[in-house]
Amino acid sequence: MKVALTGATGFIGSHILAELLDKGHEVTALVRGDDQADAVASRGATPAVVDLHDRIAVVSLMKTADGAVHTAHPGDATNADLDAAVVDAAIESFEGTGNPYVHISGIWIYGANSDVTEESPFNPPPLVAWKPPIERRVLDARDMRGVVIVSSAAYGDGAGSIPSLLLSSPRDDAGNLIMLGSGAQQWSTVHVADLASLFRSVLESPSAHGRHIAGDGLNPTVAEMTAAAASPSALRELSPVPRTRLAAVWATTSRKYCCSIRPPRPQRLEPSSIGSRPAPASSRSSGAEVTAQSPSREGRSRVHP
Repeated sequence: MKVALTGATGFIGSHILAELLDKGHEVTALVRGDDQADAVASRGATPAVVDLHDRIAVVSLMKTADGAVHTAHPGDATNADLDAAVVDAAIESFEGTGNPYVHISGIWIYGANSDVTEESPFNPPPLVAWKPPIERRVLDARDMRGVVIVSSAAYGDGAGSIPSLLLSSPRDDAGNLIMLGSGAQQWSTVHVADLASLFRSVLESPSAHGRHIAGDGLNPTVAEMTAAAASPSALRELSPVPRTRLAAVWATTSRKYCCSIRPPRPQRLEPSSIGSRPAPASSRSSGAEVTAQSPSREGRSRVHP
């Protein structure tokens, strides 16, 4: 397939780029400037320097593709306008063609909820309240195969929002991390490699459409994640069984920091939840259904395109 991709130099988008190229797809990466263009070109993509708010320019690029993936995220007050602009361009490009447009969302649209599925009502905080209406337009577009991937907090390869968030948390006078809240709250997570595989799978599958939650089913507590971020030794205290990819990446990340950080001791991780890598997303023969490992504790995340 010829795929137009936004956000190709970002954390999630760069992994999607690698996944698509690895599976033989041709990728045109829509980037902001020459530095980003050089970066994606060096990885095998065709760069296109464009302002994503320029509808005419974006449409001209999307119309040359068999489908598009949008992951660009400026992380500021322009988020809503950017998403709306890209969705406008995608609908103009693909409506009536049946071509796929895959749009990234985030688990925050469901608000505080211990049992989230694709059928759960939206309860977004004001920070992301603009997302559901824009995503609804993706799903309602006529004869465009619109897909919205609701991503859990992504981690992997020593990067992602979770390690940076935890390691930038406040510290006490002794340099110890101050844990977020009580530590009992659970976060839905997903490894970025599995997330990239899911994006590629739904892009390729003609029957994949609608809104789908991407998560690995581990749902660790903040206490567990803080311990993992604090030090490699904290991980060894949690459980004698092999560490998950989640724990391993935080252990790697924490070695970059030279401070003594000792969070409160969390509850032990259950061996059933950390004895093996979360199952990667994989297409089933029945169609586009993609599943992840079943959750091991209350509060589940599912991947069901």
